Amino acid sequence: MHVIAPVPSPCTSVCKMDPSTGWCEGCLRTIDEIAAWAGLADADKLVIWDRLGERREQIEVNGQR
Repeated sequence: MHVIAPVPSPCTSVCKMDPSTGWCEGCLRTIDEIAAWAGLADADKLVIWDRLGERREQIEVNGQR
């Protein structure tokens, strides 16, 4: 029997919103994504994880971090 682990939160306990991007400086989620996280289905959480990867790449390309 396979037990599927829940999708983990990307929270890094660095809870500060970047006004230029609208993303949390720690986890790169928007305030709406953070607020909704606990009630989201795993599939929706995985979509957000994909967005976070894209955001991380965007930040690296733009030299913001």
